[in-house]
Amino acid sequence: MNFDLTPEQDQLRDAVRSLGRKYGHSYFVEKAKSGEHTTELWHEAGRLGYLGVNIPTEYGGGGGGITELALVCEELAATGCPLLLLVVSPAIAATIINKHGTEEQRKKHLPGLADGSQKIVFAITEPDAGSNFHRLGTVARRDGDDWLVSGRKIYISGVDEAGHVLVVARTEDSSTGKLKPALFIVPTDAPGLEKSKLDMEILSPENQFLLFLDDVRLPADALVGESLDAGLPALFAGLNPERITVAAMGAGTGRYAIEKASDYTATRKVWGGRSIGSHQGVSHPLAHAAVQVELARLMIHKAATLYDAGRDLEAGISGNMAKYAAGEAAALAVDTAVQALGGAGMTTEYGVATLLGAVRAGRIAPVSREMILNFVAQHVLGQDKSY
Repeated sequence: MNFDLTPEQDQLRDAVRSLGRKYGHSYFVEKAKSGEHTTELWHEAGRLGYLGVNIPTEYGGGGGGITELALVCEELAATGCPLLLLVVSPAIAATIINKHGTEEQRKKHLPGLADGSQKIVFAITEPDAGSNFHRLGTVARRDGDDWLVSGRKIYISGVDEAGHVLVVARTEDSSTGKLKPALFIVPTDAPGLEKSKLDMEILSPENQFLLFLDDVRLPADALVGESLDAGLPALFAGLNPERITVAAMGAGTGRYAIEKASDYTATRKVWGGRSIGSHQGVSHPLAHAAVQVELARLMIHKAATLYDAGRDLEAGISGNMAKYAAGEAAALAVDTAVQALGGAGMTTEYGVATLLGAVRAGRIAPVSREMILNFVAQHVLGQDKSY
């Protein structure tokens, strides 16, 4: 059992950390508050090859795995720049297209995803069904050689920044008459596709949208894969990378908050000549949060290693556990950091309260902590399904 990164992974981690520090949390907050996007950081990360570390070299990527992409997510978050679209575009969309897309789809989309010139976002969640694909109301039906897609999607990240959205719909299986999932690569400017921005109480440069699809006409090659049989495997192919990279972003955010609080409490002096960090009432909560973040990082490393080894079932269990652990640890770390800084913790200047909304959302999305506990109870503890 080896917990050490390879020399190449060490170099990647250090390089990404250096890039993140070049921009920093103040840049992230400024962009979010002004309604802008972190375009400069994204394009520089793409130019340096960090966005495509998990994409095969023949399509312009780095030839690594989710382990490497998780490092990118974590290190940028650890410098105060948690980029949600790293999870959506390189982790989910690129993985699905690489594993289950046609060769034409790989050649068309992967190079742009690798260098950051293209973004593809992901649309599964619906107002009535949540992310339960068995109950999705978005339906695709044949019309000659084309497809017509209709439905609604909600909480779809970054649609205003992307050229395409990967839409999860249901289609009728001609052999059984039953509906089965299928994925479609839909241009965000397609006629019949409309978006409505959602107002969120989260400080983020990435926006959330409600999508309306009204008989959006798509050519046959918009369907991911060679046939409808690719739908279900393609859908599941994106879930483990999503959970692992979301967890990595949470762990990085937790590290950032603890570092900010530790620097403050080590130098802040109120009672005589002793720093406030010398008091256990201040230092112990921070130490406890640091332990929780480190435990989450270990599970993230395990999940990514299993995934890259092709051990999907085990990676699914570890990925869900990693997402749960990191969501809890990040929320604890940011809340503890705010408390340690006192009134300063609530200011924009000190840069921790600005993350409260994001880490709270991390306990809900992309899968809630309760659904993860259901999963663990069923698949690890052998309990009957509760829903």
